[in-house]
Amino acid sequence: MNEEHIGEIIKGILAEDQSADPVFDKKRMEDAINDGIAKANELGVGVTFCFLDSGRVERMLYHMPNANLVSSELAPKKAWSAFSMKMPTKDFSKDIQPGGPLYEMGTSLGGKLVSFPGGIPLKINDKFIGAVGVSGGLVEEDEAICEATVASFMKRLG
Repeated sequence: MNEEHIGEIIKGILAEDQSADPVFDKKRMEDAINDGIAKANELGVGVTFCFLDSGRVERMLYHMPNANLVSSELAPKKAWSAFSMKMPTKDFSKDIQPGGPLYEMGTSLGGKLVSFPGGIPLKINDKFIGAVGVSGGLVEEDEAICEATVASFMKRLG
């Protein structure tokens, strides 16, 4: 392999759109968040949305103007928790309470684990690809808004 051939390979790599992601496409996430906003407005609550990929990287975070400040901290934690536990946060809440089989897990992870509703993992063909976290309303509202956001996102993968 000569320098010219190596140069052509490097040019090809650099020419590829490294930001393109077939799953976490910016428009797909924006459209899903817009549908989540519609649900939040229907419920009369402001929330923060967080999309997280399988590398636990925040791919998109949106804080509605009327959302409380703490929601910007909790939405990513809900997404992280749902992905890390591979289940909706509402499903393991009882397990980490005093007397539960996973009690102390929340404190063992330095406060990263959030166990109340509003975090849902994303799964395609039995593979976990990321998660969505929503925070800002009552737990029932967060869960409903998160469910609407996830349904919209998954429908657009289609």
